[in-house]
Amino acid sequence: MILSIIDAMGKNNELGKDNQLLWNLPRDMKHFRETTSGHPVIMGRKTFESIGRPLPKRRNVVITRDTEYTKKGVEVVHSMEEAIGLFKNTEEEAFIIGGAEIYKQALPFANRLYITHVDGNFEADAFFPTVNYSEWKEISREHFDKDEENNYPCDFVVYEK
Repeated sequence: MILSIIDAMGKNNELGKDNQLLWNLPRDMKHFRETTSGHPVIMGRKTFESIGRPLPKRRNVVITRDTEYTKKGVEVVHSMEEAIGLFKNTEEEAFIIGGAEIYKQALPFANRLYITHVDGNFEADAFFPTVNYSEWKEISREHFDKDEENNYPCDFVVYEK
């Protein structure tokens, strides 16, 4: 299995505030859909509830400590190890899609990072964990300027261990 993390973050690792994104970047949302479509996605309960529904064309796995939690259309697990165990003996690429605590738990296990670096500083209450980029090799980078639909410039960067 390949365990990948996909996220967008500001210059200071900002992810969100009040369980909401900090920017309007349709380009990044399209990139997220295209990259994760057809692959399993693993997320925390709060992230799932902020999305409001299972993501189509993906196997949705929700991690929660609540042993009574159930939602139609998702598989519920109770630890990162349990989530990873679902795909351990497969050739699949599974994506960690948030939130901050789930990213922190997944980072030591990840083989690949798909990071959208948003060129801005934001007021946030959720942050991506610090990454030691010297342990990662940059595989690709694509830059996009701010435009009519995307209110910040950004770079799509892929890193591998």
